Amino acid sequence: MKTCAAASLKAIAYQAADHPAGTGTGAAIVQFTNTTAKSCVLQGHPTVAGAANGSPELNVPLKVTPTGSASPVKLSPGGQAWLKLTFVQVQGEGDGYCESGSAPVIYPTMVIGLPGAGKHQVALDDGQFTECDGTVTATAVSATRPS
Repeated sequence: MKTCAAASLKAIAYQAADHPAGTGTGAAIVQFTNTTAKSCVLQGHPTVAGAANGSPELNVPLKVTPTGSASPVKLSPGGQAWLKLTFVQVQGEGDGYCESGSAPVIYPTMVIGLPGAGKHQVALDDGQFTECDGTVTATAVSATRPS
């Protein structure tokens, strides 16, 4: 079965219910929906970049630490798959701070790349992505919605 083409997927992102303590994004769920009439497959861990004001040349790639195994997920027409991104959490109030001493970074959107399935720009449904240290832990695409 063919890998889902970028144009056949709709991607959205929302805050994860289960996330590290702090005031940043902590963790986000990215949901992919097959918008075509044909089944296709997603597999693998994502690449993740912070998107700077929607200008692709200004995107900032984050260092991704993959977790879990990557098995193929078949998406029937209208079918969904998910992955979870866990960020180094921003601490404190207001603008906050990073425990590492670096400054927190805020991105209005993130660009999520999937092996063979293109890149997808997503915004959080309630706010912006805030993170520390330019790193993210990412699960592989899964047929089970993470929390």
